[in-house]
Amino acid sequence: MPLSRPLRILLTNDDGISAPGLAVLREIAATISDDVFVVAPETNQSGTSHALTIRRPLRARRVAEREWAIDGTPTDCVMLALQGLLPADQGIDLVLSGVNRGANVAEDVTYSGTIGAAMEASLFNIPAIALSQVYIDIDTVPWSAARVHGPKVVRTLLAAGWPGNIVQSVNFPACEASEVKGVRVMPHGWRKLGDEIVEREDPRGESYYWIGHLRSKPWDEPGTDLAAVNDGYVSVTPIHLDLTHHASLDRLRSAFDGIELET
Repeated sequence: MPLSRPLRILLTNDDGISAPGLAVLREIAATISDDVFVVAPETNQSGTSHALTIRRPLRARRVAEREWAIDGTPTDCVMLALQGLLPADQGIDLVLSGVNRGANVAEDVTYSGTIGAAMEASLFNIPAIALSQVYIDIDTVPWSAARVHGPKVVRTLLAAGWPGNIVQSVNFPACEASEVKGVRVMPHGWRKLGDEIVEREDPRGESYYWIGHLRSKPWDEPGTDLAAVNDGYVSVTPIHLDLTHHASLDRLRSAFDGIELET
């Protein structure tokens, strides 16, 4: 990404404007450029995927000179930043989303607001990287893994480059920076078996439900992002926004060939 000026970077996340991972992302971005904007959700938006708010107005709260909090989804944040909040001459060169508190491996990417924000940036043909920090104990998240190794991973990705419809998903393993073994470029694995649905009763005797913890198989699927982070490596996975299963196209075309619909 050859430029005659520092990269202009937009930071966002799905954990909210006050999340510790966003503070880590600010540190990572500062090692790359001093031209940085932040537009992040006012509250935690985990699990919102690529959702867009269209049934109510959105409000932007100015937090600092180059920072806003939005009462919407991560996708809302990126769209508002690129089409409303930032000056017209402030073109963004890179979007960094995260650092998410928790993994975005395997099928997590279909739920993740962190990934959703990066996807929105890619629709504007802006390079985007989603960064996530895996942890074992929520009270002792090893942020140093992302903080220390994030800058080099981002710089290496930028030097390599990638097509506009690709999002880079980076997961840092659940260990301190000194224990990280390296970087592995891996495809996504598969681990989902189902969600724990917790049914409870409110004071009026009516049932309500919480979607609880994910029940999953062990993170030991060889050759995937699951195994990489489980073994202490940073996992890098390019995500393609073309969701078409191209291998099925010819088979389905043959199945429908000559079919006439009744009128």
